[in-house]
Amino acid sequence: MTKTGILFPGQGSQEKGMGKDIAEADSAALDLWKLAEKESGLPLREIYWDGEAADMADTRALQPALTVVNLTLWLTVKDKLSPAATAGHSLGEFASLGAAGALSLEDTVKAVTLRGKLMAESGGAGHGMAAVVKLKQDQVEAIVDTAASSSGKELKIANYNTPAQFVISGEQEALDAAEALVKEAKGRAIRLAVSGAFHSPLIQEAADEFSAFLGGLTWNAPAFPIHHNATAMPQPDPAQIMSTMQSQMTSSVLWIQTMQAMFATGIRNFVEVGPKGVLFKMLKANLGSMDEKWTGMNIGDLEQAKEL
Repeated sequence: MTKTGILFPGQGSQEKGMGKDIAEADSAALDLWKLAEKESGLPLREIYWDGEAADMADTRALQPALTVVNLTLWLTVKDKLSPAATAGHSLGEFASLGAAGALSLEDTVKAVTLRGKLMAESGGAGHGMAAVVKLKQDQVEAIVDTAASSSGKELKIANYNTPAQFVISGEQEALDAAEALVKEAKGRAIRLAVSGAFHSPLIQEAADEFSAFLGGLTWNAPAFPIHHNATAMPQPDPAQIMSTMQSQMTSSVLWIQTMQAMFATGIRNFVEVGPKGVLFKMLKANLGSMDEKWTGMNIGDLEQAKEL
């Protein structure tokens, strides 16, 4: 029997109308939206079903809303799947926690709501992020080291998305230096519209507050392994899962390594549960060099869930 891995997307996967079809068909799904609205104090359904792109990009609204969409999609398809493992990209890792039962759905929604608020407030003047494409990992790592050293400012690789797509995070002077080096190396740097230097030590204060909150939640043994962003590997013990998640906000997202680690366990079928199919599109880049065949698909709405 082919092993299946479940993937949950993070920020950037939001789209207008997401989750509306499921919420209208399932009262349990609607209840999760209402819980997220209560926790966030924001009209999430209004924002994501009828709002504008700028409002949908606000991380305070986006983190709880996208997590609800990921989880309600999961609840719709979970009886049709027998996951060997799960992983989520950045914010999506929390949907993995909820899907595997490491956290209750209620605590998952509460956690991402606070996470979105803290990250929105963590932005410092001159802090930012940039996507780097068309360069190899060793080139990007060398550029980051050089830019940080020459500028004397903080800079790190925040996301290892694919072998030709990375995200760097840090202070303005270091980002400027890195962008010049990227251009010199015939790559491309694209500044991202974010409020801070996420997945870097520059948001440590927010991470400390979030870590304390996570320490007060009830953590359970997961029903199936969760491959973590910070290590690419699963942790079987609830206390270890909590500890790993407490460092997630400032750790790099090791997505290339996570996909390859899941593949190494024998997973050959990857199902992305969430809108837009961003992670599904990354699969070929991350697994294209593998000798054995694999399959992938995206379930982004109720119609696709019914077709599974």
